[in-house]
Amino acid sequence: QVHLVESGGGSVQAGGSLRLSCAASGSTFSTYCMAWFRQAPGKEREGVATLDTDGETTDYADSVKGRFTISQDNTRTTLYLQMNSLKPEDTAMYYCAAVSFGCPEVGYGSTTGVDYWGEGTLVTISS
Repeated sequence: QVHLVESGGGSVQAGGSLRLSCAASGSTFSTYCMAWFRQAPGKEREGVATLDTDGETTDYADSVKGRFTISQDNTRTTLYLQMNSLKPEDTAMYYCAAVSFGCPEVGYGSTTGVDYWGEGTLVTISS
């Protein structure tokens, strides 16, 4: 079993940057595809970014491509989401996720197949 804990959320102005962290315990990230999801009130949970078990292959939702970067530390115990050029539309609860069988698809409707979820960290972007 994997326990995921997100941190780093907060409130920033549009155009600013924020880095989210996801600390994992119980299992190494090396055996899981790691992903970041987000969910705004009234919307479905959206797959934002994924990092495959090779630690290099990434995928991003069109809405964040070029602005967000998913990565992990050398020990593969912490996952990061660097968010730049933030927009008010990025406001959401952000969740870390681990998937044991392949990577989830980015975008909406990709929550099926996710094995573990974090509790989430709130990101609020003001204009």
